[in-house]
Amino acid sequence: MTLSPTDALDLARDLATQFATRADEADRLGKLPAEDIHALRSSGYPALSVPREYGGSDLPLRTCVEAQLELAQGSGSTALVAAMQMQIFGNARLNRPWSEDLYERLCRIVVEEGALFNSVASEPEIGSPSRGQFFATTATKNDDGYCINGRKTWSTGGRHLTHLLVGATLDDKPVSLLVEADRSGIKWVETWGDGLSMRAADNHDVYFCDTQVPAQNLLGQRPSPHKKSQPWAPMIFASVYLGIGLAARDAVVRYALERVPKALGKAIATLPKIQRLIGEVDIALMTAKALLLEVAEEEHASLARLAAAKQHAVDVANEVTDKAIRIAGAAGVSRALTLGRYLRDARAGHMHPPNGDAALEAVGKGAIAEIEQEG
Repeated sequence: MTLSPTDALDLARDLATQFATRADEADRLGKLPAEDIHALRSSGYPALSVPREYGGSDLPLRTCVEAQLELAQGSGSTALVAAMQMQIFGNARLNRPWSEDLYERLCRIVVEEGALFNSVASEPEIGSPSRGQFFATTATKNDDGYCINGRKTWSTGGRHLTHLLVGATLDDKPVSLLVEADRSGIKWVETWGDGLSMRAADNHDVYFCDTQVPAQNLLGQRPSPHKKSQPWAPMIFASVYLGIGLAARDAVVRYALERVPKALGKAIATLPKIQRLIGEVDIALMTAKALLLEVAEEEHASLARLAAAKQHAVDVANEVTDKAIRIAGAAGVSRALTLGRYLRDARAGHMHPPNGDAALEAVGKGAIAEIEQEG
């Protein structure tokens, strides 16, 4: 199934509407709804960033960012699961990290089987591999292919994943291996459901205990994230969190229109103070969205631009979800509104690189380099 940009955005809105009906309960239970995943996999959405020659929609980064902005308004957790696959195949389309035959094989799995991928790389010992490539997880060559042993954390999607791209050490080198989720020796441990943010994203731990894969599942040496441009990850992840901010804005505006205190006799949306606060929220969201889409449209955006767009989107998401609760008052911290979930989920945006000081340093270095070149 190939989708036009317009069709993709319509699909994202339709899926978001479905996800929204389950999102609050999923957050309370700390579980990713199977219905969300079924709808996602059967819709063709996971193939938006797969090239057209291999059956995908081949949509540009900007369109995928726009789609994720819509999807996240229904459920940030489910949108994060979709983001993992989208950025893997988006960056692969740009950088071609595998042989063409292998790349086509992986794309066909997504298109023909509705497969759901994630790269499981983070470990308790090293944290995120974005700051290093030394895995405690090992792969040992044998007559049947490779035997994998180790533990991975932050495995977004959990048991709903169909394919795992596993980072491991093979002969003292970092490699990636394709592991089908139904292979023996895979053990999931539910560690995530009561986390602060994204409680329904199933960011669980996965153990590989003598998990055997054939030789053809070796994807090759794992490239350093610093050697090639990787624009899809920061842009797609930023869109998830900014989408959460957009959902919080809509929720609090609806509340302001519906809330009619007896003493006031009219909706609080008529109060200048409330209008000013909503105006602050809207301006922040407008500027963050404009920057995000502008950078997403650049074919070769610099690290400074990517870091700026991602950091600003996440900062704004955190700012507006907090402000939405203050606008709503006491109701904002109750279960009557969804604002508490939005506030908590937005916090996870700072966990994706580039973030914090690293992001600001990248932006600063970019500015310095620009002036140096002029001189």
